Amino acid sequence: MSRRVRPRWHTAALTVVTGGMLAAGCAAPGSDAPQAENPTAAAPSTAPACGTAPVTLNAYFETGFPLPKALTAEFSKQHPNVKWDIREDQFAVITQNAPRVLADDPPDLMRLPQVSELVKDNLLKNMDGYAQAFGWDEWPASQLQQMRMAPGGKTRGEGSLYATGLNFSMTGVFYNKKLAARIGMSAPPTTLAELDDLLAKAKAAGIDPIAQFNGGATGGLAFPLQNLMAAYGPAAPINDWIFQKPGATIDTPSNLQAAQHLAKWTKAGYFWKDVNAVDYATMMSRFIDGKGLFMFNGDWESGNLDKQMAGDAGFFLMPSAQDGGELAAMSAPLAFGVGARSKNADCAAFFLNWVATDSKARDITVEVGGSHPMGPADGHMPSVKPGTVTESTLAAGAKIAEDNGAMDFIANATGAIYAKSWTPNLQKLVAGQQTPEGLLKAVQSDYKSQVGGN
Repeated sequence: MSRRVRPRWHTAALTVVTGGMLAAGCAAPGSDAPQAENPTAAAPSTAPACGTAPVTLNAYFETGFPLPKALTAEFSKQHPNVKWDIREDQFAVITQNAPRVLADDPPDLMRLPQVSELVKDNLLKNMDGYAQAFGWDEWPASQLQQMRMAPGGKTRGEGSLYATGLNFSMTGVFYNKKLAARIGMSAPPTTLAELDDLLAKAKAAGIDPIAQFNGGATGGLAFPLQNLMAAYGPAAPINDWIFQKPGATIDTPSNLQAAQHLAKWTKAGYFWKDVNAVDYATMMSRFIDGKGLFMFNGDWESGNLDKQMAGDAGFFLMPSAQDGGELAAMSAPLAFGVGARSKNADCAAFFLNWVATDSKARDITVEVGGSHPMGPADGHMPSVKPGTVTESTLAAGAKIAEDNGAMDFIANATGAIYAKSWTPNLQKLVAGQQTPEGLLKAVQSDYKSQVGGN
């Protein structure tokens, strides 16, 4: 996730503006009033649009991620009557502010960290009507599954649609090709043991093995931890936990192996000594400056690295602990949703559909976002320069689809689990104040309390 689960790390929500009758501020399909449990949003007789009257869409984005603003700029070029009033915050701030912002001053377009509690509190607009009007139900079902909710905001992955996405984000491992050559790495590792061997070689050569952030209110070590979970066990139980399936737990034998492996890396000195003080922007700056062989991060940085480290950055999926094992990765839409009381919901929905279907928008999604666009399976795809990071991340996404290894981000299990549980416990793990066993038990206990509050 956040680039900001970028993830995401991050699931998000998107608000839309009224089209056709924008000046009159008409309601979007359904109602602008808070919705009852499991409301049915009727499809409009014609697809919503932004009309021709001047309109300003209010947006709340995650700072540090260029894709949303690049898309809004192109949208206004094609639809000059639509202007944007954009506010940006760090992912941790959005996580904490989302309920209050959606209740008090709902933006038309908002990046959301997690939707369960927001649906329960009637703060997000039911998107079923838009899905019918625009034909989103004809897209591959897996694209929208993570943003569906059962009645009352209980189980995710089924029921009505409450958000959609700008693209499909995916995490894995970026690497510095020049540093890799110094330790004899001629190809990405194919097993976890091979990755461990490369980390040890980097440390012995005086190279920082892993560039990672873990400071502030967003614990970046959740990225390598979930990658290790993918290496040791199947993705399905992790998704069950994130989707709040009854009886699901994060405290499993394979996840304990992953947490123990992460602790082994911290004790071996594979992360920077000040990792608990490093934020996301600092991590990116250091990695681009050559201060780190590997970096666990998402494909939203592919376009950036193709510019900043042209020809010098590579990407691979986290290898399995078993030779030939199936691969899995955090892979979720960069999700946005519509506030239940959005003033311009139809136009925002029109924007979301444009992002998924317009050729220029899809070009931007790949070139700037570095990941696969949402939308129809046969939608336009731009050509990608051979040998680029973007080419590698798109190919990796296809592999994850083949292995059915897509996971949502463990930070998205509840609205508070990232800031209130994963982050402090991962920071304590680095500081030697928490054990792998204690970390998983503490997170599971917090999860049960938070889900019980639903």
